[in-house]
Order: sequence, then C-alpha cells, then structure tokens
Amino acid sequence: MTAEETERFDLVIRNVRTEDDGPLIDIAVSGGRIRRMARSIRCEAVETHDGEGAFAFAGFVDSHIHLDKACILDRCTICEGTLPEAVLQTAYAKAGFETEDVYARAARVVEKAISHGTVRMRTFVEIDPRAGFRSFEAIKRIKADYAFAIDIEICAFAQEGLTNEPATVQMLDAALTDGADLIGGCPYTDPDPERHIEMIFELAVKHDVAVDFHLDFDLDPRHTDLPEVVEATLRHGWQGRVSIGHVTNLSAMAPTKIEAIAGRLARAGIALTVLPATDLFLNGRGRDKLVPRGVAPAHLLARQGVVTSIATNNVMNPFTPFGDASLIRMANLFANVAQLSRDPDIAHVFDMIAANPARQLGRTHGLVEGAPATVVLLDADGAKTAVREVARVLAGWKDGVRSFDNGRTRIFRPDTKGKPA
Repeated sequence: MTAEETERFDLVIRNVRTEDDGPLIDIAVSGGRIRRMARSIRCEAVETHDGEGAFAFAGFVDSHIHLDKACILDRCTICEGTLPEAVLQTAYAKAGFETEDVYARAARVVEKAISHGTVRMRTFVEIDPRAGFRSFEAIKRIKADYAFAIDIEICAFAQEGLTNEPATVQMLDAALTDGADLIGGCPYTDPDPERHIEMIFELAVKHDVAVDFHLDFDLDPRHTDLPEVVEATLRHGWQGRVSIGHVTNLSAMAPTKIEAIAGRLARAGIALTVLPATDLFLNGRGRDKLVPRGVAPAHLLARQGVVTSIATNNVMNPFTPFGDASLIRMANLFANVAQLSRDPDIAHVFDMIAANPARQLGRTHGLVEGAPATVVLLDADGAKTAVREVARVLAGWKDGVRSFDNGRTRIFRPDTKGKPA
C-alpha cells in the first residue's frame, strides 16, 4: 500500500479494550472477519462505532437452556418447589404445546439472550409421545430465523425416560435425521438408568453426534450414575463429545472425593455445566435451616482440567420461576454462591460463560485477526469487572453486522438543562 492509499473496511469499532485494564484499540472488519486489531487505525470505514472504553470480547455462550418449555408459569402450579413436581407439571403442560405457541415463547427468550450478549446456545428440546415433534419444529424455525444474531444447536432430549417409553427412542432417532444436532438423556427419571445411558450412546454412535446428560440431580453423594457415563464414554470412544449438567450431589461431597471425580472426568474428556438458578431453587427443600446451596463446585473441578461452564437452564417455569437469559448475571450468582473473590477465580468464572462453553460445544472463541467478527461490548474495563458488577451489555455484531444495540446509560442532571452529564 502506498502512502497515498487509505485502508478501507466495512466496520471499525474504536476505543475498546480486549483485556483487563488493557490499552484502547480499534477492531477493523471486512467480509465478516476481523482484519486488524491495533491502536488508532487510520482508515476509511462504511460504519464506525465508538466503544468509549468498553470491554470487547467474542460474546457469551449458553451451553444449556430449555427454550421449548420457557415462560409457562401461567400453565403450572408450584406447591412444593421440587424436581419431581417440576417434571410432572411440565409433562402436563407440554401435552398442550402447539408449534406457534412454542415459537412465540422461545423467541421471547432468544431475543432477551441476544440483547444480553449471547451469540451461541445449546437448547434441549423434549421429544416424546406427549410433546410429539411440535416443539422440535418450532425450535428448528427459531434456529433459522435468528441465525443473523445467534447460532443455536438443538439437543433432542428424553426428559421422562426411555426404557419405560420405547416410542421415545424411535422419535429421537427420527429427530436426529431431521435437524437435531445432538442427543440428550436424563437417567434419573428412567426406571433403568444404566440402560438409559447406553441407549443414548447407541443413538449418538448411530448418528455420530455429541451427548449431553442431565445427571445426579439430588444431594445424595451415595447415589450416582456418573461412573456409568464415564465408562460408556470411554467404551464408545466419545471423549471430548460428552457433557453433563447439574450433578448437584457433588455439592455434598468432600473436596478430596471431588478431586478424584474431577480426575476421571478430565481423563474421559467430559465437560460439566452448572445451572445455579435452577439448582438453588429446587434443592434442599426438605431442610428447615442451613439449607444447602446444591450447586456443584465447578471451580474445583476446573482446577483438575475439567471443562466447566455456567448456563441458564430454565426461564419462567416450574424448574426456575424467574430469569432473563442473562449469562453475566448467572456468572455473578455462581461467584457469590461459590464464595469466590480472587482475581484468577473471577476471571475463570467469566471464561465459564464465554470461552469454556464454546470449547464444550466444539467451537473456537476469541477476538483475533482472521476470526469471525462476532463482537460484544460490555460496560466494563475487563472480564473480572464485568462479573463483579454484572456489567451492562452495550452492543453486538455477528460476522461484522450489528445484531443489537442497548445504548449507553445517560444520567440527566437537573443543572444540565436536559443534556446528559
């Protein structure tokens, strides 16, 4: 390039930080990819955005959410606040789900997730004789319609067992040939958990897809289906392709036992997702004092090499009667519950809603030259501050195209005559 020539880009995001308390840099984008990252890039651009010192990163990743059964509180009754009640109430409700209804509720949550900076998610979709394929068809449409802002992968999920309902196996098999990206199981709702686990792996092997289990959702350290999942993972050669969610009984174990379990998970390449909002709400209902938290200590497992993530799970239903699909809020909640304070621990908590779940889903993640220009801005000077303050999400681009803009907070003081201070 000669001295007379000027670089031209589709987009330049100026004055952002990409590391904690790092220098202000510009991010230049062309053709949907990051072309340059440097200070004060001199160029022309079709679009320019001033980040005003915001923290820029590659966006949040939600590794575990249920879009199909979100926002159904008006159809359910919560009396006990327990897991069995939530499963039963949702089973009744989903029998009446219609495709357009599921689509509308899922769209509501997806749009919240986008505005909160989520750029990728894995959603479970229940497929069985009660739900039929109605929810599945709705979520496939959601995946296509919102691809401009978020990448969604669909996990065909057996919530209520397999050995007790053979028709579900055939339906899951059909879904995996018609758009589902992976298979999910729930051994603790099946009369034969070990056989349930093997049936899920059989479907995974047949269709060459990843596996994600809801597992050990109780506070009894003596009961676990985890050894069978580890053994099946190794037997089928599925290392790096298996995830487990909840595993709340880990919260009732001594650190030495957790360390041993973490070693087995790391060697098997099994990732762990914790769901703080749901696990806090449903666990410990039988206690009248010193109620246990019931959240797996993911930070302890991570120290042994386990890939760990924090995710949303449910929104506004009997499993979690609140929520807004904000992963930064969920990260802050986990840090509080796990009593974390040191900078390295808080930095890792941020990784558990960004780089770690991306790795869990088999995706690269990060802002580097040549990478897709998927960028989210936070009102913070870095990842640690974002977690500590539940930083406001400002704006985002997917592949170089703006997908949302929440705007900056402006304070109007009385002495500024209506102008922001």
